[in-house]
Amino acid sequence: MRAMTVPLSGALKRIFGFDAFRPGQEGVVRDVLAGRDVLALMPTGGGKSLCYQLPALLQPGVSLVVSPLIALMQDQVRQLQDNDISATFINSSIEPAEISRRLKGLLRGDYKLVYLAPERLVLTEFLDGPLNSLSAGLGINAFVIDEAHCVSEWGHDFRPEYRQLSTLRRRHPQVPLLAFTATATPRVRTDIIGQLALRDPAVHLASFNRPNLFYRVRPKSKHSYGDLLAQARAGGAGIVYCLSRRRVDEVTSQLQTDGVRVLPYHAGLDGQTRRDNQEAFIRDDVQIIVATIAFGMGINKPDVRWVIHYDLPKSLESYYQESGRAGRDGDPAYCTLFFGASDIRTAEFLIQQKIDPNTGEPLENEQRIARQQLRQVLNYAESSDCRRAIQLHYFDEAFTGPCDACDNCCEPRTTHDYSVEARQFLSCIARLAQRGERFGAAYIIEILRGARTERLQSRGHDSLSVYGIGKDRSVQEWRSLARSLMHQRLIGQSQDGYSALSLN
Repeated sequence: MRAMTVPLSGALKRIFGFDAFRPGQEGVVRDVLAGRDVLALMPTGGGKSLCYQLPALLQPGVSLVVSPLIALMQDQVRQLQDNDISATFINSSIEPAEISRRLKGLLRGDYKLVYLAPERLVLTEFLDGPLNSLSAGLGINAFVIDEAHCVSEWGHDFRPEYRQLSTLRRRHPQVPLLAFTATATPRVRTDIIGQLALRDPAVHLASFNRPNLFYRVRPKSKHSYGDLLAQARAGGAGIVYCLSRRRVDEVTSQLQTDGVRVLPYHAGLDGQTRRDNQEAFIRDDVQIIVATIAFGMGINKPDVRWVIHYDLPKSLESYYQESGRAGRDGDPAYCTLFFGASDIRTAEFLIQQKIDPNTGEPLENEQRIARQQLRQVLNYAESSDCRRAIQLHYFDEAFTGPCDACDNCCEPRTTHDYSVEARQFLSCIARLAQRGERFGAAYIIEILRGARTERLQSRGHDSLSVYGIGKDRSVQEWRSLARSLMHQRLIGQSQDGYSALSLN
């Protein structure tokens, strides 16, 4: 029985208790049931898990789900078991004897969904043993790649082991591959399709707009902790993201001293402590979790009322994902980013730590990508344009502000007419394009301000008609204008790490 004849609404109600699908879900479910490869992008809280769980239960065989985090797969399996759905996980948190027992159950057909870490799934002994036996016996109805952005080095949480998952396509070409993620730019989407060898996939793109979230950026200062404490005392469950373990421990200690129910979460804590702290937050035993970015992927807590980034996020994609853990229930929630110059120095230091572990040489490509991502975050933080429009533009989704739900729209700054300067900036890009050349904003600003650098003069750019016509404007003013032109989609920026500009 194929997708169009399956009574999906009845199955949805019977299995999960929902009266209707959320926007976008039914189309994905039908394509999965039709046996197609799928790439589905649905925002946090959009219900992407149901899109592969329901088809798994309506088809013979088992769905094998790749998940990047132990806590994430445990959370998913617990929810399924609470609904009397036969599911389990296999990872390093369980003893070998228990792994053996679950593998035997898998081959007997005891489970409809089995969650595994990517490195386990592509082990030769697993591929040649249980997977081959399963394929020849009960059958595999789908390989599900959850958090599929992890496959791309252009994504916000790249995992090298995800690159090996194309092995599944080569060994089991008849089994559909389903890739799901909450965030992916156009470049990352293309990378996912290529890296996983998806065949003519059905691509489902839900809107990235989360209208219930209010976005704001605040300058980082000596008063920032006071602002955080005031938010905590105002009530509601909250997440505070910090860049380092040390900062997590410091902020947690401060809040505890001030009588706030709070726990830390970072990779320096042992696995059991992390699990206990996450559970305490989900059960509302504590109000706040202070964490590094290791926390939150797939967390099932719909009533988070606010998320504060105490430090600069690594990329706009990361920021969208992390701030999006607020307000999954659809009620109003607040996302605040504290930004200061010291964050830039810290981010640059961390980028410089991206080195080859064997040779100690810089990983130049990774560093270049990270610097472009940092520039995009800085553009967001320093911009006076609609925050929501900037985020949605990043994901190639058109949105015309004002959104009336961000600081720049609700507390607009004083604006100035830069029409002449905008034409000058666009003209400079056009003059360079006539020569077959493209450069980033910093170099274009040098031309406009009449810089006398050897690089500029050796290329003959001091002979351009636009050379020096913008010397009356400061570098910062030109940078602000460049950001605005990008956010308004009048110019585009290459996504290869070099950030060369072009006219749209």
